[in-house]
Amino acid sequence: MKQKLHILPIIIISQFACTSTWFAGNAIIESLTKKLDFGADIVSYVISSVQFGFIIGTLIFGILMIADRFSPSKVFMVCACLAALSNLTLIVPQLNVTGLLIARFGTGFFLAGIYPVGMKIAADYYEKGLGKALGFLVGALVLGTAFPFLIKGTSWANDSDSVIKLTSGITVMGGLLLLGLVPNGPYRVASTSLQINAGPRLFKNYDFKKAAFGYFGHMWELYAFWAFTPIAIKWFAIETGSDISVFLWTGIVITFGGLSCALGGTIAHSLGSKKVALTALIISGVFCFISPVLFLLPQYLFLASWCLWGIAVTADSPQFSNLVASSVAPQLKGTALTIVNCLGYAITIISIQLLGLLQNSIPINFLYIPLGLGPLLGVYHLIKKKTK
Repeated sequence: MKQKLHILPIIIISQFACTSTWFAGNAIIESLTKKLDFGADIVSYVISSVQFGFIIGTLIFGILMIADRFSPSKVFMVCACLAALSNLTLIVPQLNVTGLLIARFGTGFFLAGIYPVGMKIAADYYEKGLGKALGFLVGALVLGTAFPFLIKGTSWANDSDSVIKLTSGITVMGGLLLLGLVPNGPYRVASTSLQINAGPRLFKNYDFKKAAFGYFGHMWELYAFWAFTPIAIKWFAIETGSDISVFLWTGIVITFGGLSCALGGTIAHSLGSKKVALTALIISGVFCFISPVLFLLPQYLFLASWCLWGIAVTADSPQFSNLVASSVAPQLKGTALTIVNCLGYAITIISIQLLGLLQNSIPINFLYIPLGLGPLLGVYHLIKKKTK
């Protein structure tokens, strides 16, 4: 079936716009802690509250099979508006700690109706070449994640409120754009009834289980790497006396990851999603274990190596999503993607909190070694042979 040419670009633009709220609070957290007199320990809680909100959101969306029972475009639009509203709460005068954490939780909760639902919409349009389409789509997610850091890294965003206003505004626009221009896809098969046990039953599917556990290993590393990249760059700058824009370079590292998703999707169209996912997972795992050496490099090599790590750490993400979506029946694709996202992001809280605890007891240059456990697990499940 011939696709309308505008469909994928609209999904990509909308995904980019709506996921810009994901790290918006993280990008301005230093300004918030100074303005509202919060302690420095609030940073890890702010990061984890978004993840926790996303986990609870995906769990509820998955159990209720929201993306498979209702129009995905409408779900996407409603959640975009609610995520934007939660994000705007950050600029409320006299915001307290409880309000801050609830606002970030709310943003994460409604992102559950944006990220996995966006992938579900793509799966409804692309029966073939889904890996390539998801490469561009997840790349948009990554660029959306980098966007607040890139804004904050420029002199234009001296007022942190402007970051929140801009990301909230484009989130609403992204939701409306997708609703208006992307109707239900030709390969969408709606679930006609609620199946509460659909999630657990999916893990009896060998191909789904294999892809899911590979994804879990990838997620152990990914968000902890992103969350602690500013700390790595700042520590390197202090130790070497270098003048490095921490926010700008954090945005650049994440942006390279977005580009690698698109490139990986294109390569996967020829080589297959499994090969791309396995290669990227091995490379990023190697970076985890040799990370102490990176801090001994000259500035330009340190930044270049961190960018290469940023490329490898995300290239496998859309290919795992393709493997997950391709392993289940059409009427369960949305539920499968949502459940895997739920468990994957639950894992990110553990790795982020682990690094948060370790940074007070071990040197920063050794902090990233534990992240290698995730790629090891992922590689093991990808190459593991099916037992009789």
